[in-house]
Amino acid sequence: MRRLHRSEGVSQAAIARRLRISRNTVARALASDRPPKYQRAPRGSAVDAVDARIRSLLAQWPTMPATVIAERIGWTRSLTVLKDRVRELRPLFAGVDPADRIEYAPGEVAQCDLWFPPLPVPVGAGQTRVLPVLAMTCGHSRITDALMIPSRRAGDILAGMWEVIADWGACPRTLLWDREAAIGGTGRLTTEAASFAGTLGVRIRLAPPRDPESKGLVERRNGFFETSFLPGRAFTSPFDFNIQISQWLAERANVRHLRAIGARPVDRWPAERAAMVALPPVAPQVGLTGRVRLGRDYYLRVDANDYSVDPRAIGRFVDWIATPARVVASCAGQVVAEHDRSWTHGVTITDPQHRATAKLLRAELAQRRAAQHPATRSHPDGHVVALRALPDYDALYGVDFDPRPHDQPEDPPGEQSSAESSIHERI
Repeated sequence: MRRLHRSEGVSQAAIARRLRISRNTVARALASDRPPKYQRAPRGSAVDAVDARIRSLLAQWPTMPATVIAERIGWTRSLTVLKDRVRELRPLFAGVDPADRIEYAPGEVAQCDLWFPPLPVPVGAGQTRVLPVLAMTCGHSRITDALMIPSRRAGDILAGMWEVIADWGACPRTLLWDREAAIGGTGRLTTEAASFAGTLGVRIRLAPPRDPESKGLVERRNGFFETSFLPGRAFTSPFDFNIQISQWLAERANVRHLRAIGARPVDRWPAERAAMVALPPVAPQVGLTGRVRLGRDYYLRVDANDYSVDPRAIGRFVDWIATPARVVASCAGQVVAEHDRSWTHGVTITDPQHRATAKLLRAELAQRRAAQHPATRSHPDGHVVALRALPDYDALYGVDFDPRPHDQPEDPPGEQSSAESSIHERI
């Protein structure tokens, strides 16, 4: 219509006859600056009748689920229209929590988290366990490293972090954690975490509570592990798991193109690593530690397992440290036990040398007691009096207190056995 009227000079009446439409339609089309659009007048919704009650409930309980709201207002129709209305009204009362996109400078931060793969891993002794995996993602390059650790205790987590950081050869200036109990479950860093950060000369920052977007980079990597790494894999041990995931990260995850940064993580890694903090000359103290006074049962318990210790340390204080690979105990600066750490539960690990030493010590103690308590006794004048055992006297007098077979009934009350009568007669 516009082309006919403006370019070719056709009148509105001629356009109406040619297109067989009303002249008023042609006039409105020529007067409008956009194509015509038909819009039906809203007919309303069944939810409009209960809109005020929904708002009242959301004003008091902004997080109330739509199903509970339906129960409170007696809604018997389709839940779909009710959920749509609740979805529109909830932000008015619960507020909006926008998540910003943050750009990280090279070497600025590494986000840390624990991922629990839903796949039990064999740990030995016929046991399988769901073990935590420490994941760390650098903010600028998106380089990710992951390592399965024995437990979520502070010593094991920090040992895993040190292994990853030592492999990087440098440390980011900030390590971002959520409120993990072993790191800062109360909102303040634990003593172990603060000591670890102080040795490295970096900062461990705790994310705000209930704010997973603060470490969204590593959270998304955890989901990527479950969808792209786990399916179709089998593991024979935690060490096999670590080998497979390290190969997958090097060959797949860290070399793929990421749309968010427009590059591959390995391409950004040199700049990231160059901006990190150099590692200290002394490694930080990591691993589980403890101190116990060794009892007669010459074992110490580490993470629900018992490890033997040299029995010569019985009664003395023993200091022990357990890394993911080794358990070492020392007494007065001397190593008294060293074992490969077991990732099982309820297992006893014994060094054959410790068992042989215990046997030797028992024999020496028996000899010492025999020397202190001889089998003969002497009077003040030097006359030796032999000490006899009580069974010798029974044999001398032929006494047998229970000569009857076990299936013979007992004597009636008031009557004595022949053996007892014989004893009384001899007495």
